[in-house]
Formats: sequence, C-alpha cells, structure tokens
Amino acid sequence: MKNYRLAIVPGDGIGNEIIPAALKVLEAAAKKSDFNLEYEFYDWGAGRHLREGAFMPEDGLETLKAFDAVFFGAVGLPGVDDTLPAKLYTFKVRTAFQQYVNYRPVKLFKGLESPLRNKGSKDIDFVVIRENNEGEFVQHGDFFRPDTKEGFATDTSIFTRKGIERIAHYAFRLAQKRRKKVTNVTKSNTLIHSLKYWDSLIEEVSQQYPDVKLEKMYIDNASANFVLHPEYFDVILTTNLFGDILSDLGGGIMGSLGLGGSGNINPENDFPSMFEPIHGSAPDIAGKGIANPVGTIWSGAILLENLGERNAADQIVRAIETVFQKGIKTIDLGGSAKTDEFAEQVIKALNE
Repeated sequence: MKNYRLAIVPGDGIGNEIIPAALKVLEAAAKKSDFNLEYEFYDWGAGRHLREGAFMPEDGLETLKAFDAVFFGAVGLPGVDDTLPAKLYTFKVRTAFQQYVNYRPVKLFKGLESPLRNKGSKDIDFVVIRENNEGEFVQHGDFFRPDTKEGFATDTSIFTRKGIERIAHYAFRLAQKRRKKVTNVTKSNTLIHSLKYWDSLIEEVSQQYPDVKLEKMYIDNASANFVLHPEYFDVILTTNLFGDILSDLGGGIMGSLGLGGSGNINPENDFPSMFEPIHGSAPDIAGKGIANPVGTIWSGAILLENLGERNAADQIVRAIETVFQKGIKTIDLGGSAKTDEFAEQVIKALNE
C-alpha cells in the first residue's frame, strides 16, 4: 500500500474548519483507492505571528521539505498587517520550493447555476495557469521620501527567460491533455518591455507544440470574455498579478469564491507542492461552521492527482458534483448545508 506524508497548515480563520472537513474526504478517498495518508498539523499563520512574532519557525521550510505535499487553509487576521501573510508565509513557501505553477481550475459543477445568464457546465470549464514566482509579485521596490510632496513609491516587476519558458511549457503540455488551446492573457500593448518579452517567449515555446492553438488576449478583453464568453477558454496562461485577479473572477462565475481550489506546484517534484482554496481566511464567519469547504476539498483532489492518485481525485470531483445534483448546497450558494454536513455528503457520494 502506498503511503503519502502531508504537512497540514490550517492557518487562520475558517482554515481551521475547512481543512479538517476536507481531510475527512481525502481519508475516505484513500481508503477506497487503497493508499494511506499520514499527516502532521502545524499551527502556523497570523495567529502564531501575534503570539510569537513569526508566521512560522525559522526552520519551518526545512520541516516542510520532509513531506510529499502541503495542505494549506488560509492565512490572515484583522490584527495583523495584511502585507505580511504573503511575504512571511505564502510567497515564502512558493518561492523557496519553486512552486512556479499556480494551477486554478474553473468549472461550473452540474447542479449549480452560474450567475451568468444562459451559461452552463459545458461553457465554463477551463484552467488558469498563473506564473507563481516572478512578475508583479516579487515585492521589489521601495518608498522614497513618502511624507514629502515629492514622495513616491515603486514596485518593479521581474520577468526572466527561465521563468517564462517553464510556465509556458507547463501550460502547453496541459493543453495537449485537454482541448489543445492556450490563451496568453497579457497587456503588452502598454507594458511594452516586460510583457512584450513575455509574449515573445511564449510564442517561441508554442513552436514546439504545433498541435496546440495559441491565442493572445489582453487582460481587459479577457475579463470581459470571462463574463460574456467563458466558453472561449481552455488553458489560460498569464502572469502572477493577472492570474490572481482572473481566478477570483473565475470563482465568481462558478457561483462563489468558496468553490475555487488551487495548487502551487513544483512540477519537477524537487520540493513538495502546496494546495489551498483560492479564498481567504474569512475571520468574520470563522467559528460558525458555515464556510464552504468545496474549494478546499477540490484542492485536496488536486493534491492527490499531483501525487499520482488520479482516480481518487476524479472520484472526489464527481462526488462533489453528485451532491450538488441532489440539491444540497452550502449557505453561500443559497442552501443550508454547513461545512461538516456538506463534507459528509461528499463522503457518502464517494462511497456510493
């Protein structure tokens, strides 16, 4: 029997409710597919920062290296500067472990209605592939005499050949397994150096994948088409900032941010990958048991797929859809099912 070791970092707020609920689903899938999950919990995040002055211990990254994957909830609390969670936990892990792929699927589950009029499950089924280590989120910048009339601030985006080529190859290989179309979402008509370079290298890489159609679309047009024509998309390849925004819009057209799952992936498996829902810690509803666990359960399915357990992952996604088709919905979707109740229904569907 195969055995996988997971580091569990629930984080803050609803992370401490959705992660345990999702783990029950993963355990049920593991039992059904005859593999074993071992895991250890780590109480890291903004809460630890308030207590001990750091989001994780100094040897936190070394600790995580020993695991096959990291299952993460969300990080952030009202009493903590909101510029710190990304810098001191999320980006720190993504960068140190070369998790340069941010994989965020957008899929309208059967049984749910999209906020988009006349769009169904056949229309909304694509993946946002976001470059995860470079671009606009490298946090390279500074404040210059900010309290004076001449004050200003800078943030410099960084795009490297290595970074662009490797995310492009990932996107094209993924498209070969799907509907063979990559849409490069860019803004090179105004960011005439960084994103012109981005476009040119993606075009170069595309020559190695003649069976995949490459299309270029500016971010403003892509945002409109998410709403008007989501059926245009198969694999979206885009930058760190644009991908962050578009994937939340993707959650919106699915019906709720609570539905979105994601993976921060190191494709070479030199380091563990990290899987998390796309939403935040939502401290305003924490402790009420009403958070939507679907994005976390789906992230768990992506985790299993990344470990090679594709069948178990597919079964989890089908089980989620089965529950929705029975008319069972969480509160954010207009239903009445609480966090644990929905997870139990997914387990029931999985075992059926």
